[in-house]
Amino acid sequence: MNQSQSKSPGKKTTNKKVAKVEIPYKPRPYQLDVHNSLKRFSVLVCHRRFGKSVLAINELIKTAADKPRSLCAFIAPTYRQGKSIAWEYLKFYTKPLMQYGGSRNETELRIDLFNGARIQIFGADNPDSIRGMGFDKVVMDEYAIMSPRVWTEIVRPAVSDKLGSVLFIGTPMGHNQFWEVFDFAQRGHKDWYGKLYRASETGVIPDDELEQARAIMTEEQYQQEFECSFTAAVSGSYYGRLITKADKEERIGEVPVDEAVGVETWWDLGIGDSTSIWFAQRVGEEIHLIDYYETSGESLAHYAEILTEKDYAYSRHIAPHDIMARELGTGKSRLEVANELGIDFEVAPRLEVDHGIESVRNTLKNCYFDRVKCKQGLDALRQYRKQWDDKNQVFKNKPLHDWCSHASDAFRYGCVHDPIDTSDWDKPINIDTKYVVWKIKKNHKKKYYQ
Repeated sequence: MNQSQSKSPGKKTTNKKVAKVEIPYKPRPYQLDVHNSLKRFSVLVCHRRFGKSVLAINELIKTAADKPRSLCAFIAPTYRQGKSIAWEYLKFYTKPLMQYGGSRNETELRIDLFNGARIQIFGADNPDSIRGMGFDKVVMDEYAIMSPRVWTEIVRPAVSDKLGSVLFIGTPMGHNQFWEVFDFAQRGHKDWYGKLYRASETGVIPDDELEQARAIMTEEQYQQEFECSFTAAVSGSYYGRLITKADKEERIGEVPVDEAVGVETWWDLGIGDSTSIWFAQRVGEEIHLIDYYETSGESLAHYAEILTEKDYAYSRHIAPHDIMARELGTGKSRLEVANELGIDFEVAPRLEVDHGIESVRNTLKNCYFDRVKCKQGLDALRQYRKQWDDKNQVFKNKPLHDWCSHASDAFRYGCVHDPIDTSDWDKPINIDTKYVVWKIKKNHKKKYYQ
């Protein structure tokens, strides 16, 4: 603790106590470059072991220490990940500040500093825990595997009134929402900064270590994780290659509605999480995905209103098999509730997920997507992937349940359900000839036949 005196002509001498606290963080040259370059909105694409989490945590601490009663947030893809990645770092680097007061809350992953500022860790898997708050600084860790809605619907409004800042950090996972914000930042927009750090350029990881990693990883994994490639296929992705192929074949673009063809809807019905709806038209052998809708926390009545608002000519609605389960509160199934609202669902067959995924793969070859209206659904299909087994360092043979699951499940239900049978239109019309014979006998004297 140092004491300094400030003197001004004609004014009394005042004493101001200033505490000089040393945080146990010594940024490396490349980290210091980041700290000195950040703007209000910054996007850092970093290779593994770059030290981005430590860098980000200390940015939050600096803001909180400098600004009394400020609110800072570290948002991880899940609450569990936030606890495992950031919480210990946050406690360690704020320890010198705690001697002047403040508190730690292990349950809420929250640190309150002596000046009334707060730093808290959140999970993007529970966006309602963030909604309605106002932040001075936000770190979005591994934004590539979050729902894009966390940024557009929650975080961006949350920093508006305080003119807060946002730092995106992570490694690439294809041309998804992380690539979009990075691309935007690099175009020279005011208040935006973006930079990419490859392992082959930073010198953080020794060359021999990189070579060893490269030897046991696929080239796509290595390029994504260490060289920060946005073009490498997403590791463990079920449909990433097929979506990329569809884009190259120009099957993703503007898909107009065919007024002569009915619209199917494919649903995944969430109770505590999101409900997803695809809007599709079968045009010959092609399937045109003309629209997509997703939200959470709404009743079936809300989705009935959405169907009405979109005003498509619906041919049928396809729902998952669990729509028939009865709810404890009402004793009714959601199928019955939907019928009361005027939605006549057909129920998709209950198949193993593996069989459904294979059905999707076969179907995607014939699909056309509207790039704008189906963007959220397309992003989900791109990133729908297998679970990773950290212990054995292999992918598990089952999907990861995250924000991508709802759109992907809805799409799967549409693919496994039997298509509308139109084969009868190619056949002669069957006529009961007894009526024809009766007509001829009755009118034979009129000599219809010469």
